[in-house]
Amino acid sequence: KILADEKTDRVLGCHIVGAEAGDLIMEIAVGMEFGASSEDIARTCHAHPQLGEVIKEAALAADGRALHI
Repeated sequence: KILADEKTDRVLGCHIVGAEAGDLIMEIAVGMEFGASSEDIARTCHAHPQLGEVIKEAALAADGRALHI
């Protein structure tokens, strides 16, 4: 789950639990460092089929646009 400001869409944090969580959190941490919005993260290329696709889904879900959740 990605937490984003309702007005600015800036990423405030995330909740990630499970295997490979450190690898997934890394992408969110970098985005936060550079002031990314959930839209910025959603538009980033995420390879298929890879675990990183869940980051794109979470970013889309932050705005109610998830495809598979």
